[in-house]
Amino acid sequence: ETELTPEERLLRAIFGEKAREVRDTSLKVPHGESGKVIGIRVFSREDDDELPAGVNELVRVYVAQKRKISDGDKLAGRHGNKGVIGKILPVEDMPFLPDGTPVDIILNTHGVPRRMNIGQILETHLGWVAKSGWNIEGSPEWAAGLPKELQSAEPNAIVSTPVFDGAREAELQGLLSCTLPNRDNEVMVDGDGKAVLFDGRSGDPFPYPVTVGFMYIMKLHHLVDDKIHARSTGPYSMITQQPLGGK
Repeated sequence: ETELTPEERLLRAIFGEKAREVRDTSLKVPHGESGKVIGIRVFSREDDDELPAGVNELVRVYVAQKRKISDGDKLAGRHGNKGVIGKILPVEDMPFLPDGTPVDIILNTHGVPRRMNIGQILETHLGWVAKSGWNIEGSPEWAAGLPKELQSAEPNAIVSTPVFDGAREAELQGLLSCTLPNRDNEVMVDGDGKAVLFDGRSGDPFPYPVTVGFMYIMKLHHLVDDKIHARSTGPYSMITQQPLGGK
């Protein structure tokens, strides 16, 4: 509030608090933005914080947003297998296993030969083995190198294997063929790590078995809502006749 002139003091005496001229100069979230404050930090020169020239104190407010994933958002695995979401379907339209379990994500198979990152295939197979558990009966040749504590494991077991000199192909195929059945006493995935999937829209099985398993998928900061580029009216480039500006 600024210092009052004699005229303003007279108006204040007549009308009371209604004559106050107070402007709200608070810093607010920009129009169209929303979120939840998750942290506040205060920086000051007295605390030896590095601040821009002419700034003695700085308050930083961290606002977090919850965004539902949408078409065009970017996802990535842990092996450089990145891509954008092409379509989001209702869960009842997704392909499902013979026991009715729907899959969460369908990955484009062209991504494997294009980037040659076989680690995602191994992670998918080992993820299924660890999720379903296994029990090795007898003494097969492929299991000779496995320690005794790995001859069997309960579902949701926590297991690690070295990147190099870890589980070999024969051991992986053997473990996949020894996975435990589900609650209906059915084994969904064969020794190749593939299962029969059914089309969620028609109910018919797909003509060929499909690799099914568990792997980590991460959501990246490249969100389609932040990349929308548009404008209404304005100038055009003289050479290309394309609109200038926007965002």
